[in-house]
Amino acid sequence: MLFSSLFFIFIFLPVSLAAYYLLPRKWRNLCLFAFSLVFYAWGEPVYVFLMLFTAVFDYAVGTLLERFAGRPGPRRAVLVFGICVNLGMLAYFKYAALFVSTVNSAFSFSIPVPAAALPIGISFYTFESLSYAIDIYRGEAPAQKSLIDFGTYVSFFPHLISGPIIQYKEMQAQLRGRTESMEHVTEGALRFLHGLFKKVLLANNLALIADKVQYFGHPSALSAWLGALAFTFQIYFDFSGYTDMAIGLGRMFGFILPENFNLPYSSRSASDFWRRWHMTLGRWFRDYLYIPLGGNRCSTVKLVRNLAVVWVLTGFWHGSSWNFAVWGAYWGFLIICEKLFLQKWLDRIPVFFQWLYAFLAAVVGWVFFSYTDLRAACGVVAAMFGFSGGTDSLGVYALITGAPILLLAALFCTPYPARLLGWLDRKGRTGLALRSAGMTVLFLLSIAALVDNSYNPFLYFRF
Repeated sequence: MLFSSLFFIFIFLPVSLAAYYLLPRKWRNLCLFAFSLVFYAWGEPVYVFLMLFTAVFDYAVGTLLERFAGRPGPRRAVLVFGICVNLGMLAYFKYAALFVSTVNSAFSFSIPVPAAALPIGISFYTFESLSYAIDIYRGEAPAQKSLIDFGTYVSFFPHLISGPIIQYKEMQAQLRGRTESMEHVTEGALRFLHGLFKKVLLANNLALIADKVQYFGHPSALSAWLGALAFTFQIYFDFSGYTDMAIGLGRMFGFILPENFNLPYSSRSASDFWRRWHMTLGRWFRDYLYIPLGGNRCSTVKLVRNLAVVWVLTGFWHGSSWNFAVWGAYWGFLIICEKLFLQKWLDRIPVFFQWLYAFLAAVVGWVFFSYTDLRAACGVVAAMFGFSGGTDSLGVYALITGAPILLLAALFCTPYPARLLGWLDRKGRTGLALRSAGMTVLFLLSIAALVDNSYNPFLYFRF
């Protein structure tokens, strides 16, 4: 079930909100748990049982970790077992086919390739379940006493499919101590509308340009740049739009979910970009992998090793094909260079060139992200830098028809829209009226677009 579907907006969400607020407070987590299972089962009627198994298994792991307090050996064994089971399920469903296919290709074997479909959201809820066990092991959070409350944490439908990735220590207090009010429902609805606008009116229209360039292949320099720019903006508005909707939905139910984006295309370096893009994933890898490996408080050789491990795994987290590993290694290479010497040089050049470097790094990186065929990705990058014809009819047509949406997308990647909203908020009733009118128009336009075209999948659903 998509947040940007008419069924969700006009049926599932109103019914779940009404049921939630009509029930006594002590039953509300059970209500959320039930609606979250329905939400997930709508698209995954079989794999909902896998998610339930994950919740029950990790609840038991947490209970054992608390029971073995003061006994380091058994505690460590329980943690390692829990991590292995969670990562084992993720590896089987997400990476087994890639591994077997690679072995078959490399050694001319004929091992049957596993045909299991990828459960939606498994990368997200697996990382959240892992954080639960690790937080308890470290003493940063107590074990959850209620299976229903823990099930609500794992399955909470606003963040279940595509994040934000919520660490248990950030969420556990809210499972019983959150504040709910109509003011929060209103705030959440406005945030949801912001995300709906980003997804339906910006990302979906940008996809038309990006998909067209990919479909025809062998682009000219103009087509390659237009396709790469369109995808650069598309994935931002697609993913940040989903995140806005998720945060808004969480607020409607009294939860404060963490922010996931902070104007990433305003960055001045690769490191800065990843402090602003998918921030909850970056924090997860920092807290549960990078720092335990030694972080940056170590020798240069170990620093390079730590960053290389984190970034290759970050790439593989996004998908089970080699282009994602290359994409992760690409970002890792840039960030390692910045740590070793490049950042000192960047700090000495004008801000505009810092921004240009970071933005171009992102655009080129997204080419490897969007093409599962590495040869095709390299061909597009080569075309972007002049190793192909300068223009073609596709590029000219895409430029003429796509220029308005690309310019609008570029504008909404800057701080200016947020500053405009802040200015309206300071104008009292007049500003409120203008903002309300604007949001109403955007909502109606989004609904009209959904009625006209119901196919609008989120890019991050495949992860």
